[in-house]
Amino acid sequence: MPKIEIYTQPGCPYCVRAITLLQAKDVPFEEIHAPHGSAEREKAQERSGGKTTVPQIFIDGKAIGGCSELMQLEKAGQLDALLGRS
Repeated sequence: MPKIEIYTQPGCPYCVRAITLLQAKDVPFEEIHAPHGSAEREKAQERSGGKTTVPQIFIDGKAIGGCSELMQLEKAGQLDALLGRS
């Protein structure tokens, strides 16, 4: 099972949407609270190549983007493979 990390901030509807999809997929993930101005937010920005928005999602250390990119992977039928599902 791949390691899934998602950097979020309170009140972010895109974060909620991404988490809801991951929960529906029944995969374990680590939610990292990264409010604006926090060290965690800086870490997410650094790891994502400078992206400043949340959520930022990483699968096995690889940045896949935010909620829109996660939903695009799901729509294209590519998310399950990344999540270690056939």
